[in-house]
Amino acid sequence: MLSQLTVQHFAIVKFLELDFHQGMTTITGETGAGKSIAIDALGLCLGDRADISMIRQGTDKAEVSARFNLSDTPNALTWLQNNDLENSLSDNPNECLLRRIITREGRSRAYINVTPVPLSQLKSLGQLLVNVHGQHAHQSLLRSDTQLSIIDEYANHQQLLQKVKDTYQGCHFLKKQLSQQQLNQQEKEARKQLLEYQIVELDEFSLGENEFAEIESEHKRLANSGSLLESTQISLNLLTDSDEVDALTLLQKSITLLEAQVHHDSKLAKIVNSLQEAVIQIEDAGYELRQYSEQLELDPEEFEQLESRLSQALTLARKHQVQPEMLYAYHQKLSKEYKQLNNSEAEIEQLTIDLENAQKNYATHAQKLSQSRQRYAKELSKKITASIQKLNMEDGQFQVSITQNSPTSFSPLGIDNIEFQVAANAGQDLQNLGKVASGGELSRISLAIQVIISQRVSTPTLIFDEVDVGISGATAAVVGSLLRQLGESTQIFCVTHLPQVAGNGHQQMIVNKQSDGKSTNTNMQLLDNTQRIRELARLLGGDSITEHTLANAKELLISQ
Repeated sequence: MLSQLTVQHFAIVKFLELDFHQGMTTITGETGAGKSIAIDALGLCLGDRADISMIRQGTDKAEVSARFNLSDTPNALTWLQNNDLENSLSDNPNECLLRRIITREGRSRAYINVTPVPLSQLKSLGQLLVNVHGQHAHQSLLRSDTQLSIIDEYANHQQLLQKVKDTYQGCHFLKKQLSQQQLNQQEKEARKQLLEYQIVELDEFSLGENEFAEIESEHKRLANSGSLLESTQISLNLLTDSDEVDALTLLQKSITLLEAQVHHDSKLAKIVNSLQEAVIQIEDAGYELRQYSEQLELDPEEFEQLESRLSQALTLARKHQVQPEMLYAYHQKLSKEYKQLNNSEAEIEQLTIDLENAQKNYATHAQKLSQSRQRYAKELSKKITASIQKLNMEDGQFQVSITQNSPTSFSPLGIDNIEFQVAANAGQDLQNLGKVASGGELSRISLAIQVIISQRVSTPTLIFDEVDVGISGATAAVVGSLLRQLGESTQIFCVTHLPQVAGNGHQQMIVNKQSDGKSTNTNMQLLDNTQRIRELARLLGGDSITEHTLANAKELLISQ
C-alpha cells in the first residue's frame, strides 16, 4: 500500500508530505482547490508522462517521491527481485521508494530504491502498485475496446490474451512474408525465363573451370607450331645432331685435349669435370628437344576446332559482358540464382503451409479465450445488474453480449465483438448502452463496474478520482457504502464532492488553496472528527453552515 507521498514544487504545491493508512481515505475541498494534484503527482511517480508545465512557477525542478509498503504485494516484490532493484538501504526489505524529478530543461529522471531506471520500468512496477479510476471513465465505457478490456480484466485473462497476441503476431509475420514473396513472384518469373535461356546456351557450350586458359594456350602453340618446329630442329643441330660440328662434339674434343694434360697440372681436373657435366646437360637437353619435336604435330583439324571454341568463348563473353576467363564463374553464378528462384517457389509453398498451421493455432487459442469470455460475461452481467439496482436503478438490467467475428478475421485481441447492453426500466428491451443510458445512469453503471473489477484485481491501492459525478442523494450513500466495503480489504483514495461518500471514509483529508496575491499554494491535511463534521457540513450546505447542516453532517459521519 501507499504509505507516504512527498511533493515539492509541483504545479501549485510548494511542499507537501503526506502519510497514508489502510482503508478508505476520502479527499474533499472546494472547487479549484487542487483535489487531484496529489493524484497527478503520484501518477508522475508511477511513470506518467512529464511536462515542464508541472513545475511550480519560479522554480527549476519538481520532485515527487512515493513510499510503498509491499508486505501485501508479493507480485511487486518478485518484480523488484527479478530486476535487481530490491531495497538494500532500508531496515524494512518490504519497503519501496519511487522517485521522479523533472527539470526546466525538459529532462526527467526516475529512481526505484535510489537506483536510476528508465521510465518503462517505473511504469511497469507502478501498474502492480496503484490502479487509478478517473472521473471520465464512464465516457470511455461506450468504446468497444474498453468494454473488452473490462471483461478480460474481470476474468483475469492475461495469459490467454498473451497466447492470442503471440499467435496473432506469428500469423501476421508469416502473412507479411508470404505477401512479399508473392508480390515479387512475377518479377522472379521473368528473371527465371531469361536465366533459363542464358543457362541453356552456357550449358551447351559447357566451358570447364580453367578451360579457357588451356584453350588459349593450346591455340597459341598450334598457331606457332611451324616456327616452333623449325627452331627446335636448328637447336638440335647446333647442340647434338649436326653432321659437321655441334656443341656436343666440340665439348667432347675439349675434354679429350684437357684430360691428356691433367697429369701435367692437376688443376685441370676440376675444369674437365665441369665440361663433363655440361656434356650431360646438353645430351639431356637434346633428348628433351627431340621428344618435343616428335610430339609437335601439325594438325589443321585440331587447330580449327580450338579456334572455333576460342571464338565461341569470346563471343559468349562479349554477349554476357564479362571477361572470357570469368565466363565459367558467371555460368555458375547464373545457375545458383536459377536454383534460388526455384527454391523461392518452394518457400512460397512452405510459407503457405506454415501460415495455415499458424492460423489454426491462433483459432484454437482465440476460441479458448472466447469461451472463457462467454462464461465470465454471464457472471459479470449478474453482478452489474445487482449493483446498479442498488444504485437507484431498481428495475435495471445489464448484459454483456459477445458475438464472434468470421473465422478469417484476425485481431491480437481475439475473435469477439462485445456490446454492453442495458434496460434502464421495467418492460424495456436490452439495447446498446450508448443509445439508452442517460449521463447519470452511465455514471452509475461505470461506478458499479469499477467497484466490481477492483474486487478482482490484486493491486493494493485503488484511486477513484471523482467517479461519483452525476449521482446524488440516496444513490451517493450507496456508492459511499460500496467504496467503504471495498476499503475494508484494499487501500482506497476517493476524491469526491459528495458528503454521503466523504462521510464513509475511514479517514478524510481536505485540500486548501491559499494565495497572497503573488503566488498560490495548495496543501492537504488530515481531519479529526470535529473538522470532518464541519467539512461535511460545508459539502451539504455550501458556505452557509448551520446547526441543521452540522447535525446532518454528524449523522453522515456516525452512520458509517
